[in-house]
Formats: sequence, C-alpha cells, structure tokens
Amino acid sequence: MSSNTKSKDSPVLASNRRAKYEYHVLDQLEAGIALKGTEVKAARGGKIQLKDSFVEFVDDEAWLVGAHFSPYSHGNRENHEPERRRKLLMRRRELDRLQTKSVLKGFSIVPLSVYLKGNHIKVEVGLVQGKKLHDKRQVIRERDLDREAHEAMKSSGRRAVDVDE
Repeated sequence: MSSNTKSKDSPVLASNRRAKYEYHVLDQLEAGIALKGTEVKAARGGKIQLKDSFVEFVDDEAWLVGAHFSPYSHGNRENHEPERRRKLLMRRRELDRLQTKSVLKGFSIVPLSVYLKGNHIKVEVGLVQGKKLHDKRQVIRERDLDREAHEAMKSSGRRAVDVDE
C-alpha cells in the first residue's frame, strides 16, 4: 500500500463494494481527480456511482471511465455531463508502474473509493485481477459462517474470546 493513502478520518463519498467481490485487489494507490465545479459539489453531496467504472490509459495519462457523477441539483445550463471521462492525477512514476502492470494478462485498474482528504477529492484505485467463480463462492461461504458464529455467540449471551488468551 502506498504511503499516501487515505487516513481513517477521511470521509468516504463513494465506494465500489462490488470490486472487492469481483476482483482480488493486488495493489492500491491514491490519485487526485480533475473535476469541474458542479462535479465537486455533487461529489461532496455523495452523488457518485463507481459501478462498472475503470481506469484506462491514453497518451500516457490515466482516465477514469464510466464513473457517474450525478448532475448538481442547483446547477444551471453549465452543469457537467454525468458520465464524462475524468483525468486522474498521479506522479509519473506511479502512473508508469500502474500502466506497466495493467498490460499484463488478467489485470485491470478500477476505482475502489472516492473520499475527501482535506479539501481535495481523491480516488483510491486498485490493481485487480478477476476472481474465479469458486473464489466468489468461498467468500460467500466464509461470510455466512462468520455471521452464524456471531449470531450463536450473541444468542448464548457470551462474548467473543480471542484464541490468544
């Protein structure tokens, strides 16, 4: 994980929960995003959808494609286009590293979350590899087992005890 990733007190404006289900996240990186004024207002209001969005490289620049920033409710005729391509802002070294890894077979780059860092809106992008069907089933199975164990502990009136104790 990069040293400049989001802190715990950064409010998350949107997250791509489906990405962690569909892909193995191999690497995460923070990037700035070039937005118009009404897009910033919509983002601060949490009007963002990252479903089916991805990062593509054109002329050695990274672009966020498919992210939906809803039109700002108090905007006028100068309002932004909801699904336009948006430029991601990264250091050249980070950009080159992601671009080289993304050309490998089976790897993609998807946005994982959009959040505030100070007054800036940042995008956490991840280098991902698609999961197989049996991997997805395993995730569901583990989640169900954890839920059942938690319910059993809750109904018996006991609190969960660490194995280390």
